Parts: sequence; structure tokens; C-alpha cells
Amino acid sequence: MNETKKSVGKGYWGKILHVDLTTATISPELLDDSFYLQYLGGIGIGAKVLWDRLKPGIDPLGPENILGFTTGLLTDTGSLFTGRFTVVGKSPASGGWGDANCGGYFSPALKRCGVDALFFHGKSPKPVYLYLDHEKAELKEASDLQGLDTIETEDTLRERHGKRAQVACIGPAGEKLSLLAGISTDRGRLAARGGLGAVMGSKNLKAVVAAGKMRVSVQDRAAAKEISSAFRKRLDKGKNLDRFLGDKIIGFTGKIARNGFVYLRQPALLWRRILKKYGTSSLTAMSAEGGDSPIKNWGGIGYRDFPLARSQKIGAETVISFQEKKYGCYSCPLRCGGIVSIKQGPHIIQEMHKPEYETLCAFGSLLLNDDLLSIFRINDLVNRAGMDSISCGGTVAFAIECYENSILSKEDTGGLDLRWGNSEAITALVEKIVRRESLGDILADGVKRAAERIGNGSEEFAVHCGGIEAAMHDPKFDPGFIISYFCEPTPGRHTISSYQYLDLQELHKKFSRAHKTPALTTRKKRFDPTGRGEMLSLDSFYKMLVDCAGACFFGTQVGAELPLCEWMNAATGWRFTPEEYLVAAERVHKLRHSFNVREGLNPIRDFRPNPRLYGNPPLEKGPARKVTIDIDTLAESYYRAMHWDTKTGKPRRERLEELGLGDVSREFYPPDTP
Repeated sequence: MNETKKSVGKGYWGKILHVDLTTATISPELLDDSFYLQYLGGIGIGAKVLWDRLKPGIDPLGPENILGFTTGLLTDTGSLFTGRFTVVGKSPASGGWGDANCGGYFSPALKRCGVDALFFHGKSPKPVYLYLDHEKAELKEASDLQGLDTIETEDTLRERHGKRAQVACIGPAGEKLSLLAGISTDRGRLAARGGLGAVMGSKNLKAVVAAGKMRVSVQDRAAAKEISSAFRKRLDKGKNLDRFLGDKIIGFTGKIARNGFVYLRQPALLWRRILKKYGTSSLTAMSAEGGDSPIKNWGGIGYRDFPLARSQKIGAETVISFQEKKYGCYSCPLRCGGIVSIKQGPHIIQEMHKPEYETLCAFGSLLLNDDLLSIFRINDLVNRAGMDSISCGGTVAFAIECYENSILSKEDTGGLDLRWGNSEAITALVEKIVRRESLGDILADGVKRAAERIGNGSEEFAVHCGGIEAAMHDPKFDPGFIISYFCEPTPGRHTISSYQYLDLQELHKKFSRAHKTPALTTRKKRFDPTGRGEMLSLDSFYKMLVDCAGACFFGTQVGAELPLCEWMNAATGWRFTPEEYLVAAERVHKLRHSFNVREGLNPIRDFRPNPRLYGNPPLEKGPARKVTIDIDTLAESYYRAMHWDTKTGKPRRERLEELGLGDVSREFYPPDTP
């Protein structure tokens, strides 16, 4: 590790590590400047390495899979909102490309070890963890850590290696190869989606401990500092908006939801203040009432099945009444997180990250459960297990509907009366899923596999996209989400593109090829699929830019014009225009999509969502009444904008060549192809 003690002064180290777990050998790979010019960093490193090194058709839980941890190009350079890392690998849930993103403090600790990424190959014959700092990297025995939950594992390793050490680890879910398993850091922040925690478990890799202290140099430190200072000043504007928060917004939403349609714009300045005060729990009540949240396993209506009197019980004010202190990830000026504690009742919790909106919805409105203490308990359970709360909640909803329709009996549930809103039964079922016990073993790999095992018509209630449960935003409220859910390389994902994000990010101000965001306030315009693909494709590319930088998605939505491109130029010394950065981001996106096509997957066919997600049949009442999204026309528009063939999914040869992806082009179009 010693050869990297001096940074190249470009925001990146130019080095990644390959860890062969089978042979217990660690090998560095040096990357030249041209690599970063093409793929930037973060997820871009992962996309290129996996494309080059993974053979199609391998078992995602076999030793041939590669699991990567990548830091962002901007991580630890003095920029803001840029402390996130991305885990990559072949997803055992979708069978295709997998990535999961997480904040906390692990990413800068890893980058301070003098590397930009780690890649794990093979399988260790016994449980191990990797320890690395700025001087060495070594595999260590982890048998004593087996069976520990994520927080116990982290506490043990930090006690062993010092407070500077940051830990990314799996819990029981990953060890038991649950396809709902994620990778945890900072006592409850999860890289959750796609089952990559199971990949880590399949390799007998319990944890990665990063304890580096080298700071990467940047080309123009003064410019980076000036950009950050100006951005902070813009963020501080609008403090007088606090009077609009909370019940006034929620109450307004509730009044107009009953009229059959609501699209409440979230001006970035207002969204910033809401996030700062409440975090994402601010969405819980108004999203349930307004039609953004799925209700009753995607078959219910908010104001009828889970009205405001119930949704507010798990809403913003109630959640933060348990908050002990604010929490923010590395380099975050907003600090939308919080640490809560439960001091009374059957389940005392000394310290826990407060549940995010996705968790509150997945175990609240999706299940008709308004018992907040039970959701706190479940949040603690899945965090300690290292389990994706979105997919776990969706799986419980599937089980409840199977029980309500007599597909599952009380004997099948182990005596649990698995009715809507029965918080005790819901909590007990989550415990079974974590332990892979009886029915929990059937459910621990998600709704697609569970429906295949249970049969008897249960497939109707299995709401997923290509094997991954849909996130907690209803496309019948915002049709942009349907593209994220089934046309992206990572299906079921909500943090990529939507009409709301186009409003908040104002891409037409950032990129010359982005025309003005379409007006979306009227019902007719909102559900017209014509010409939507172009803007949604730009949103997808922008998300790749964000992940290459190691930036937080919320940072793009809070106004103040997040200066990603300016920061990257200051860090690297490049003079890229925003359009040139967008081309690099498109290159990364093409690699991820091409990975799926090489695996024989075409998202428009293989990730097709459960009909409930797009309103087939349509709901009779509520904000989404009589709404059926024309997903085929919308997907075709997106495919054309992406330069993908709608029948095969293959990227067009001409576009691959323009992006400098000749190796990908040759994979799909041999030289003798006409």
C-alpha cells in the first residue's frame, strides 16, 4: 500500500484492489487517467470492471461472481453531499446487473486507504473479513463474528480496530443467503437493494473494515473550497419557510385528494426545509393521502383504507417526537437523519436510526398498520439483520393477502393471524423471515420466489419487477416511476427518474440538450406518454453522474444548483462541460444495461411489473381512479431515447461506437454482422 502515500492530485488514487478469497491473495491494479476520463469513478469503476471480468451465465451466489465496493470521484475532496459508496455485483434477485448505494462514513474511510475501489473474487473456505488502512490490507478470521447482527459486528470490529475504523458488514440475512439481504454500515445505514448482501454471505465475507487516514489531493483546492462556500450560502436561503411545514401541507393534501387527483409540486426550496426538519418521514401522511404511497399491497386507496387519522400516527411529527438527536452522513450540510430511542414498552431501543419514509410506508400503509412502535421494532429488526426494508415489507404484504384469500392458512403461518394491520403478527412474521424459520424461509427470497413455491394463484399478489419488490412510490401518481421500475438495469428502484425529480432537479438549467421540463400539473398531460422518454433518459444519465461522483440523490433535489460538474473539474483539473460529463454518465449506463442484455435479459420483457403498478385493472376511486398507464408506449419512447432496440434490448451499434464502447459493440454485433 505504501506506493500510494502521495496522491496524484486529481481527486482519485488511480488504484483498485482485487481480493481473491479462494486463495487469500490481494492484488492491486493501477488505472491510468484515461480510465477515469471515460468512467469517472464510483459506479463507473464497478460497471467497467464487472463488464470486463464477469462471464455471462454465472451463478450470482457462486464463487465466480464479483462483489465490488466503489468510492465516488468526489468523495473526500471537500465537496458536499458526496459521502456515498456503491456496491456492485450480479444480482441474485434479478439475475442481472446489481448495485446498491449507501451513505454514512464508510466511503471516505475506504478512500483514505489509498484506493478507489475493492473487488472480491472467489469464496473463502472459512468466514473472513478484510481489514485495510493506508499501509496494508489483510484478510482476518471472522468465525467469532458469525451469527452476530450488524450492529454487534460493527461494535466488535471498531472496538478491535479503533474508532477511526468504519465497517461495512452483513448480518444474519446475508449469512443465510436471503435475497432480501443488504450490506450495513454506521449502525443501520444499508446498501439494501438487489440481494447483494447474499452475494457477500455466499463468499464467506462477513465485513470490510476501512481505517485509512490519507487524504486524496485535488487539483485546485481553492476553487473547490470556493464552490462549496457559494453552495452553502445558497442552501441557507429560505429559512422563513418553516411556517409552511407539517400539518398545513398535510391537511391541504388531504382536502384535495378526495377530488380524485392531486399532484402537489415540491419546490426544491420547500423540500429542503422539510427534509432538514423532519427527514423523509415528512412524506408519510401526505403521500398516503395524496396517492403517492401504495396502500394495502397496491390494491387500496389512501383516504378510504388508511385515512389521515391513521397515517398521521406514523407521520412526521409522531416520528420525531422520539428523536434524541439529528444525524447526517459524511459531508452532508442538511442532516436529514435522526437517532431515536424507545424508553418504554415491551421493546426498549436505546439507539436507532429513525425509520425512513420507505420503511414507514412498507410496514405502515402497505400493510394498513398504524402502530408506530411496531414499525420502530421492525426497523430495528431489519437493520440488525441487514435486510432491505422495502422488499421485506412487500413480502409481508404478499403473505397477508395470501392469508386473507385462504391461500395460506393459520397452520402455514405457524399460528399467526396474518390480517391487515395486525402489528403483532406482522412483527412476528418479520422475525421468522430474518431467521428463515418455517413460512419465513419461503418468504426470505422475496415475493417472486415465494409465489413460485406457494402457487395456487398467489402470483396475482406478488408485486415485483423482475424479481425485486417495487419501491414505495405509486406510478399511478407519478408515471415516471414506472420507467425506473422496469426499464432500468436495476428494476424496482425509486431513486433514478420520475416526473417529480425532473421538477426538483431542473435539468433544463444544467444541460443544453434538456428542453424545458414538461408541464405535469394537469391530469391529461400527466398521463400522456408521448415524448416522455427523452427527459426520463436524461434523468437516468444524471443519476449515473451522481453515483459516479459518490453524491447523495437528495442533494440534487434541494435547490441551490448542486455544482457536481464544477466540483469534478476543480478536483481533477479537467475542463469538461456539463454535456461532456453527461456523455460519460451515459457510457456507464450503457455498460450496466449491456450487462443485462449479455445475460439474456431485456427489461421491457423480463422486468415487466405486476399490473397493479400501472392500474390494470384501474382503481374505481381515489386520486388514481380510472388510471391505467400506457406503459408500452412510455417504454418505447424511453428505449428510443436510449438508443436501444425495443425487441432485443440491444444498444444501437452506432451509439456504442460514438461512446467509445467498441468492445460492447463487438459483443452484440460481430464484424460480419450486416
